[in-house]
Amino acid sequence: MQPVASRMVLCTLLAVSLTGCAVGPNYKRPAVSVPPSFRGADPAASAAASFGDEKWWEAFQDPQLQALIRTALEHNYDVRIAATRILQAQAQLSITRSNEFPSAGALLAGNASRSAQSKFFGPYDTSFTELGLGFQWNLDFWGKYRRATESARDELLATNWARQAVIQSLVADLASAYFTLREQDLEIQISRHTLASDQDSLRLTQLLSEHGRTSLVDVRQAEELVYTASGAIPSIEKQIEQQENLISILIGENPGSVNRGLELTAEPHPLEVPPGLPSSLLERRPDIREAEAQLMAMNAQIGVAKAAYFPAISLTGSGGVQSIPLTQLFSGPAGMWTFAGQLTQPLYAGGSLKAGVKFAQAQEQQAVLTYQQTIQQAFREVSDALVAYSKDQEFRKQQELLTRAAEDANNLSDLRYRGGAASYLEVLDATTRYYSAELTLARAQLNEVLDYVDLYRALGGGWEQ
Repeated sequence: MQPVASRMVLCTLLAVSLTGCAVGPNYKRPAVSVPPSFRGADPAASAAASFGDEKWWEAFQDPQLQALIRTALEHNYDVRIAATRILQAQAQLSITRSNEFPSAGALLAGNASRSAQSKFFGPYDTSFTELGLGFQWNLDFWGKYRRATESARDELLATNWARQAVIQSLVADLASAYFTLREQDLEIQISRHTLASDQDSLRLTQLLSEHGRTSLVDVRQAEELVYTASGAIPSIEKQIEQQENLISILIGENPGSVNRGLELTAEPHPLEVPPGLPSSLLERRPDIREAEAQLMAMNAQIGVAKAAYFPAISLTGSGGVQSIPLTQLFSGPAGMWTFAGQLTQPLYAGGSLKAGVKFAQAQEQQAVLTYQQTIQQAFREVSDALVAYSKDQEFRKQQELLTRAAEDANNLSDLRYRGGAASYLEVLDATTRYYSAELTLARAQLNEVLDYVDLYRALGGGWEQ
């Protein structure tokens, strides 16, 4: 009857341990203030599916950019480091969860000794051999280990969302770097075309000066244009090579040249993109999901701290065989077993238990504030990106008109100079204005595309594979 009774007691303790209460608060998502729509968004566009729901290869349709992103997702060091953090969090979860279960071990011990000879007794030999199995189990009546496992599981979730945030940033950063490179290609194309035109104008001015039809001042002014255009080219070439180095590092390769795809002006992007509802941003942005997972982990730690107030119950047991002569280890009355239970109730700890609960609650409150702050910052980023995309489009349209007007003025001034109706100072002014207008237009086109990337990032797009 004794073994049966022991098994019944053990089964009862097991059932109570597995179904016991878990102290501490259960997680509830904190209240956040969510606006009905994003500031600066078209109400009609907000009702459509969010632009952030699109996959990155749908948002960025340049085949060469897509190839760069695929390479980066495989070889970028930040992404690979984030993946190792997930492995660490998975291992930590397994370590923490193991505390919920019994631990067992085997023992094989032997001892042989001889006493020293004394005045009254001669030397004598002793030997001892033991083989056994033992276990220890800290019962989780109050949910301490289950709350710790819950916290570790939430930490793993946060680590996974952190990796998605790294992927999202990588996609957006690589797209921005690539579009910046294409804008620099456009700048150097403009500068080289301007230099060729200015060199033609200089040759004409020199020819006219040789025949006495213009002054040396006009020649010097024509040289100014040539030197201005030629001086800008090395600076742009430096920026291009440095930008290629940046892109190479982002894709996990050594600095080198980068293949190009579409021209900057040919990059497809709609004039209006639907932002969707603000409430959906809470589920789509990985940084918000990471902050909430961290909050869930801190909430579970309150239960771990509160469980320290309650008794700790542990069971230990062992069984095996023991004999003095090794030859009789598995024969004769060598069997032995022990079973013990222990209950430890903390009575006084100098205030450390209460401080531990307060510490966990303060960490949880900090996580709440961080979560709410992350959401608020996300709403601001979307609104900023919406207004930037809209206003930079308006600026780009006006700059296109200005550039066309500057081009016409440059052509007319050149015709007037060739016909002797204007001085070269007029040509100098018109050419300088036209060159500046072309560069400003290129940068306006870049800003519009970068706003498109920022809006996609702010809406939580780019991490889904």
